[in-house]
Amino acid sequence: MAARGHVQDPNDRRLRPIYDYLDNGNNKMAIQQADKLLKKHKDLHCAKVLKAIGLQRTGKQDEAFSLAQEVATLEPTDDNSLQALTILYREMHHPELVTKLYEAAVKKVPLSEEYHSHLFMAYARVGEYKKMQQAGMALYKIVPKNPYYFWSVMSLVMQAISAQDEKLAQTMFLPLAERMVEKMVKEEKIEAEAEVQLYFMILERLGKCVEALDVVRGPLGEKLTSELRSRENKCMMMYQRLQLWPECNALSYKLLLKNPDDWQFYLSYFDSLFHLMDKSWSQPEEGEHCVEGPVQTTVAEAVKFVVDRMEEQDKKESRPLRGPYLACLELIHRLRQRGCPDEKELGDPLELMVQFFGKFGDKPCCITDLKIYLHLLPPEQRSQFKNRLGELVPLGEAGEDGFGFPGDTKALQRHLCVCQLSRALGLQHALDTEGKLRLITELKAHYHHGLQFGKSCLKTELQFSDMYCLMAAHVYIDLWTETGDENMLWQCLGMLEEGLSFSPSNAQFKLLLLLLFCRLGAFQPVVDLYSSLDAKHVQHDTIGYLLTRYAGSLGQFAAASQSCNFSLRFFHSNQKDTSEYIIQAYKYGAFEKIPEFIAFRTRLNQSLHFAQVRTERMLLDLYTEADVTLSLEESVKAMGVCPEEDDIPWDNMRDNRDLTVLVSWDPKDRELTEEHRRLSLEEESVWLKVRALTLRLLASLALLGHAPSPWNSDKTNENGISAKSSTLQTLLSQLDQTLETAAQITEKHTQYPFLGPPSSRLASALSSGSCHCQASALQLSLTLRELETTGLDDSSELQTQICNAFKSSVAQLQEMLSRCKGEVLEMKDGRLKTQPSLLETLVFFVETVCVVLWVASYSANVLRPLKSSLQKKKKKKKDSSTAMPVVMCGFQEWTGSLHGVVTQALDHVKGQEASLTALKLAALTLEEGYSQTQEECGFTRAAMDKVQTSYLGSLQEMGDLLRKRADSLKSLKI
Repeated sequence: MAARGHVQDPNDRRLRPIYDYLDNGNNKMAIQQADKLLKKHKDLHCAKVLKAIGLQRTGKQDEAFSLAQEVATLEPTDDNSLQALTILYREMHHPELVTKLYEAAVKKVPLSEEYHSHLFMAYARVGEYKKMQQAGMALYKIVPKNPYYFWSVMSLVMQAISAQDEKLAQTMFLPLAERMVEKMVKEEKIEAEAEVQLYFMILERLGKCVEALDVVRGPLGEKLTSELRSRENKCMMMYQRLQLWPECNALSYKLLLKNPDDWQFYLSYFDSLFHLMDKSWSQPEEGEHCVEGPVQTTVAEAVKFVVDRMEEQDKKESRPLRGPYLACLELIHRLRQRGCPDEKELGDPLELMVQFFGKFGDKPCCITDLKIYLHLLPPEQRSQFKNRLGELVPLGEAGEDGFGFPGDTKALQRHLCVCQLSRALGLQHALDTEGKLRLITELKAHYHHGLQFGKSCLKTELQFSDMYCLMAAHVYIDLWTETGDENMLWQCLGMLEEGLSFSPSNAQFKLLLLLLFCRLGAFQPVVDLYSSLDAKHVQHDTIGYLLTRYAGSLGQFAAASQSCNFSLRFFHSNQKDTSEYIIQAYKYGAFEKIPEFIAFRTRLNQSLHFAQVRTERMLLDLYTEADVTLSLEESVKAMGVCPEEDDIPWDNMRDNRDLTVLVSWDPKDRELTEEHRRLSLEEESVWLKVRALTLRLLASLALLGHAPSPWNSDKTNENGISAKSSTLQTLLSQLDQTLETAAQITEKHTQYPFLGPPSSRLASALSSGSCHCQASALQLSLTLRELETTGLDDSSELQTQICNAFKSSVAQLQEMLSRCKGEVLEMKDGRLKTQPSLLETLVFFVETVCVVLWVASYSANVLRPLKSSLQKKKKKKKDSSTAMPVVMCGFQEWTGSLHGVVTQALDHVKGQEASLTALKLAALTLEEGYSQTQEECGFTRAAMDKVQTSYLGSLQEMGDLLRKRADSLKSLKI
C-alpha cells in the first residue's frame, strides 16, 4: 500500500501519513491519524476505509466491516477509496464485494478504462467467467485495444473449461470463441503472439487439429517466437494427435540433424518409425515423401542415422553431446522389446555404456542416464561391467588401509558414479554383513578424503564427496533392516550428523535424518530439520507428509500443531495467490497458463495431504484443549465442524506426495512400484476416513447437548435432538464399515521400500484397540440418549446395558494401557535399544481417554437431571428407602475406575520418565568393533541424546495432558 505518487490532490497529502503508518505495520497510529482527519473532514471516505484497514489488522473485524460498508453504500468513485476498499475486502477474504464496488463505479463513470479493467479483474478473482466476457467486450467498445477483445475471448474459453456439460462447451462456448478470433484474423488485426496461442488453444480444444496445424504452419505461426522451436513443437503435437506418422518422423529427423541432443525428438522419431513399420507404410512413387521432407521407414535407416550421429560426436574436438549415445541405447531397448535382431548392428550394450562412461563419467548426470538402461546387461555381465568402469577411474596408489583415492574432483565423480552403478546393479545388496561393513569403511574413507576438495565451499554449497556419506548411510540401513542390529542405525545417524556439519545445506542428509528420527519415534529434532529445509510453496504439499505423518503420533502435541500449521498456511493462501497469478496472466496475455493455474488450484484443494492435515489439526486441538480451556461444545463451534457435512472430496482425491524425494540407487526390484503407490493411497485414504469420522462424531457428541423435557417426544423432535441422534447413529455405522475395510487392508501387511512412503497409522491404531474403544464409547452416548428419552422407571434392561458398557470401556482402556508397558529406551549389554511403537500406542491411549471422558461428561449431563427429578419424587412421597437406580451407581463406579486407569497411566509415564532420566548414555562404549573414530562417536552420541531428549519431551507432554484429564474427571459428579 505505497503512498500515492501524485500530490496535486490535497487529500492525497492528508492521507499520506495514514498510508505510511499502515505500510510500517503501525496500525494503532493509523487509526488515530484517521480519526483526527475525519474530525476535520467528515466526508473524506478514504480515511474511513484506511481506519477500517487498521481495525481489521488489529483484530476488530466486525467494526472494520461495518465502517467499510458505510463507505461502500455511498458508491464512491474516487480512486483512493476504491483501492483501499479492494485491499480491505481481500484481507477479509471477501473478493466478491470488490465486484459490487466497481459495478457501481462503472455505472457512475461509464467511460473509465481504469474502472472497467478493475471490474474485469475483480470478476477474475471470483471466477465469474460470463461477467468477465461481458466486461471485456464493454471495455473493448470504450477502448478498442486487442488485449481487451482477447480477454473476452479467453473468458469464453474458461466458460467452456468450467462447464459441467461438455456438449455445451463444444457446441456453444468454444465455437463462439473461434468465430470471434476468426473475425480478427479476417480483418488482419492479430498483433501479438498471445493471440495466436489463444487461437491455437481454441482449435485444439475443439479437436480441429488440421485447422490448428494450418495456423501454426501459416503466416500467423511466424509470430510464435517466445519459446525455442515453439512452432515445431506445436506441429509435432498435432502430427501425433492426427497420427500423421510420416510427418512426425520427417520433422523429428530434420530437427535432430540441426540439434542432435534434443531428447524429445529422438523419442518421437522412434515412436513414429515403429508406427510406420507396423502399418507397413510405403513411400509414394512420385512426388515428395511428405511436407516435412524425407521419411525413414526401416530399422536399418534408424540404425544408420543413430550411428552417424554418434560418429559425428566422436569426431568433434569439443565436448561431445550425450543425446546420440543415449539414443543408441534407447534404440537397442526398443528393438529388444520387439524381438528384432538388428540391435546387434548397434553394438554390445556393455561396450556402449563403458564408452558413455568414458566420455561423461565425470558428470553427475551419468548415473541417472545409465541407470535406465542397466536392464540391458545380463546378470553375469554386471561384475565385469563394474570392473571395466573401475579401469577408467584414475585413483592414486593404495595406502595402508588398502584404498586408492582420486586426485581431483573429476576423478572423484567418476569413482562415485561407479559406486552408484554398483548399487543400482544390486552388487552392494549381494554382499554379506562383513562385506557391507568393509564397503562402509571404504565409502567413509572416500568421503573424508573428498572433503579436502571443498574447503573453500560456502555453507550453502554441497561438498563434492557428500554422496559417499549418503551411500554409506544407505548401506547402514541395509544392515539394520537385515540384521536388526540397532547399532547400525545409531552409526548411520552419527554419519549423517557428521555430513550435515560439513554440508549444512544438504537436503538429502536432512530428509534421511528426518525419516530415521521419525522411525525411532523422536519428533523433537525433526521440526528443526524440516524448518531448515526451508520448504517453499507447493513443497508443503509434496513433501509435507514426511513431517505430518508422524506429527500427532509421537506425543509432541505442541510441535505437531506447529507442523500442521506449516502446511495449512500454504493451503489457505493458495486460493488468494492463484487468483493473483490468473490476473497477471490476463494482463500479460499468457492465456495458455490460465487453465494451468485453475487446474493447479483444484489439485491443491483436492489434495490428500490438505485433508489429512486439516483433520489432524482439529483433532489435535480437541485432544489438547477441549474441556481443558474450553468446553467440547465451544471448541467444536470455534472450529466450525459440521457433523452432517463431509467436505473431503473423496471421489476426486489427489495424491500429490513426492514419494521419490529421497535419493535412491536401489536396483529395480527394490524400487517403489505403481502398486506400492496405489496401496499407500488406499491405506492413507481409509485412515483419513477413520479420523474424519471420529472428528465428526465428536462434533455430534458436542452438539447433542442436553434436551429439556426428555419424555415429550414432540418437544424432542422440535429442538432437533433426535435429528442429531440420527446423525450420530449414521456416522457410527459408517465408522464400523470403515474399520472393517481397515482390518482387511492391514491383513495384507504391505511392506514399502524403506525410502518409499511411510506406512500409515492404520495398523497401529487397530492393534492398539483405540478405534474400537472409541467407537464403543461413542455408541454408549446413543444408549444414554435412549435412556434420557425413556426415563428411569421403564428402563431396567437399558440401565444394565449401560452399566455393562461402562465396565467394558474401563476393561478396554486397561487392555490398551497394558500394551504400552515396556521401556521406550533401554540399555542392554552396553547397547541402546528403542521401542518407538510403545510411544505411538501410548498416544492412542491418551486420545482414547479423552474420547471416553467426553462421553462420561455427556453421561453426567444426562444423568444429573434424571437424578434430581427422582429426588423430587422421593420428597413428594416422603420415601427415603427407594434404592438408587443401577445406572447411577454404575456411573459413580465408572468414574472411579476411569480415575484409577488414568492414575495408573500417569504412574507408568512417571516411571518411564525416571528410567529415561537415569539412563547415562555416556556409559556406552561405541568404538568397539565398529571402526568409529572418536569424532564419529561424538556425532553418534549427539544423535542418541536427541532421541532421549525427544522421548522425555513426549512423555512430559502426555503426562501433562493426562493430569489435566484426571482433574476434569473430579468434576464429573451427578
